[in-house]
Amino acid sequence: MSIAENIARVREEIARAAREAGRDPGEIVLVGASKMNDAGACRAAIAAGIDALGENRVQEMVQKLSENAYEGAPLHFIGHLQRNKVNKVVGHVDLIQSVGSLSLLEEIEKTAAARGLVQDILLEVNIGREEAKSGFLKEDLPAAAQAALSMEHVRVLGLMTIPPADAQREENIRYFQEVQALYVDINIKMFHNGLKYLSMGMSGDYADAIRAGATMVRVGTAIFGARDYSK
Repeated sequence: MSIAENIARVREEIARAAREAGRDPGEIVLVGASKMNDAGACRAAIAAGIDALGENRVQEMVQKLSENAYEGAPLHFIGHLQRNKVNKVVGHVDLIQSVGSLSLLEEIEKTAAARGLVQDILLEVNIGREEAKSGFLKEDLPAAAQAALSMEHVRVLGLMTIPPADAQREENIRYFQEVQALYVDINIKMFHNGLKYLSMGMSGDYADAIRAGATMVRVGTAIFGARDYSK
């Protein structure tokens, strides 16, 4: 199937899941996770009406920016971001979804201040408490949000999470529900209902994420096809 056909199929599934949860399908933002797909694939997704494109790797993103791959759609950075690569991302993307440490938050603030801009971000939640994964533990999230609120050059628009890869479906759903509860709580108590995005769910579980309250899903292989990691 073509990228356009895949996007249409994913949107049908998004609509079905949203309706099952009594929600408006129009409130779900579809981000095409375009890692390891070339500029042509990105342009095809944009032509087919993708809401945004998301990149995981800074070097790949920089290359595709030079090829005008994202023209016509917002660009998100959705992968692990190292502090020494923040300068290549801040101001070049519409949203950084993966801000999962205070040191990274501070580096983004410093770089955005130097460039005279405000960078939109999501705070990443390490809901599975995985030692090898970045993200704030749920008990540390309020302090991280408070730190971000004190900064003049970052703007928190919501939360993002990735459940453990080996979690069973029932566990996944519970993780999604936990983060949705965190989102509602922090939105009311700290952001006065100003948050917009709860980013959770990928190709294998985005329908469950939507039923649990996601407003943004990051879908790669279901749109672009299986990635070839041998290259």
